[in-house]
Amino acid sequence: MSKIFITGGTGCIGASCIHKLFSDYHNQVDSVIVATRTGDPKLLKMWMGDSVDGLLADGKIKMVSVDIGDHDALRSSLLEHQPNRIIHLGAFQSPDCAAYPARGCEINVIGTLNLFNIAEELDPLDRFVFASSAAVYGKRAIYSGATVAESETLAPPNLYGVWKVAGEHLAALFQEKTNVPTVSLRLNTTFGPGRDRGKTSAPTVALKSIALGAKSGKSIPFQMPYGGRENYHYVEDVGSHFAGVCMLPFKGIGAYNIKGKTIEIQEFLNIAGQVATELGMGETVELGIVDNAEPNLFVCDLDHSEVEKNFPGLPRTEIEDGIRKSLTAFAQQANEGTLALD
Repeated sequence: MSKIFITGGTGCIGASCIHKLFSDYHNQVDSVIVATRTGDPKLLKMWMGDSVDGLLADGKIKMVSVDIGDHDALRSSLLEHQPNRIIHLGAFQSPDCAAYPARGCEINVIGTLNLFNIAEELDPLDRFVFASSAAVYGKRAIYSGATVAESETLAPPNLYGVWKVAGEHLAALFQEKTNVPTVSLRLNTTFGPGRDRGKTSAPTVALKSIALGAKSGKSIPFQMPYGGRENYHYVEDVGSHFAGVCMLPFKGIGAYNIKGKTIEIQEFLNIAGQVATELGMGETVELGIVDNAEPNLFVCDLDHSEVEKNFPGLPRTEIEDGIRKSLTAFAQQANEGTLALD
């Protein structure tokens, strides 16, 4: 049975990942220790309902207050709980990294370094999973192929991407030294319930505006702040990927693109409008792209053949279905008075 230590577990992807660990791998999971600065189980309850209370009461989920930038506190927590698997999701998002670069470096680089260094003391440690990003790649124009594979040149366009490249190199050094199977997952635009932070949360905000507009009976206009093409993942699929690469058989080291699909941003908005109409929410839809929008910063057309080869069967929800699931969830939240745009 596995005892899993997860940073960022109360965030969007972390909560979905924990949901998938207990739903898809419950016979293999003893407990999940959630390192969190907030301690707020709201997103866990969104995915798992009242079962979270029972899992907390039984010690199957344990919340620990720790900042990964605090080496001593992090070490005390890891050595106390002695996990045999680690999923590292905790990080500053792109806007925060740009606004607070010193703190971003402390969390995204020093915190990651802390975690790898302390993990060397754990025995046995069966798996380390690191949340990387498509921000490790450069602009789409520098890649000549139809898709962008993991072996392509890394040319991060911002600090967030630079620090994710650093994390992947730390992962490689850690695996070489310890022989612990280590996986980095590169994700791009994640949309769906709980996706409230970061520059690429804009597609989710667009879907929220539809649900809130339908509830109020008047349109809540939303314009995407960037244009071009974008590579999309439905949030539950991302949670499944992190849970899967944590629990499924694997040896060695790898960095893999998460399964997704690239389409024009306007096409995403068009699909959102069509699905909203099917669900009876179409009358107030008012979506668009800002005039003279800058192109999407992050690369698209990610090739995901390698993650399928190494971890076969991980899901890729069609964009239309992901939008439908998201709008249904947001409509319910709007009716409950718990939905907000920010």
